[in-house]
Amino acid sequence: MGEARRLPIDHPDFFDLPPPPGRSRESGIVLDAEGRFWDHGELVTHRGMQDAFATWIRRHPRDGRFILCNGYDWTYFRVDDAPYFVLGIGGSSAEPSLLLSDQTRERLDPGQLRVGARDALYATVKGGAFEARFTPAAQAALEPFVVEGADGEALLRLAGRDHRVAPRDAGGPAR
Repeated sequence: MGEARRLPIDHPDFFDLPPPPGRSRESGIVLDAEGRFWDHGELVTHRGMQDAFATWIRRHPRDGRFILCNGYDWTYFRVDDAPYFVLGIGGSSAEPSLLLSDQTRERLDPGQLRVGARDALYATVKGGAFEARFTPAAQAALEPFVVEGADGEALLRLAGRDHRVAPRDAGGPAR
């Protein structure tokens, strides 16, 4: 059995190394509030590149800024709203899960939901390190779980328990 292949990211100084010659760690890449990637003002339309960017999202370990890192190199990029998006709801009605924009799934934790401007729904994901915004389709998929509370407010009913959704700015999730 051979030794596991090591990537540049495995080097302890990976995030301190200078960029390749003639390059910068700053990029013109932006993730907009609708979940679309842009590069220097041009929409990234290549599906494979969009998917790759979505899986490369991290925070720089020293300054906390958003980066795209593929294990071989990294660059800073700008996030206009949330770095992840909830694309759909899966699992069972007793234990629903979130399908995220990086193609991972996480259990829906009603205590991690927040409602923001224009009733956009957000969830804390990745162990509390990031925020994900629900797409309109994902938010609509929660409709079977929404019930009206005694004061007319919308509540999320999971496993027979009703949960209030706090405002996004009230101790909101990490961005």
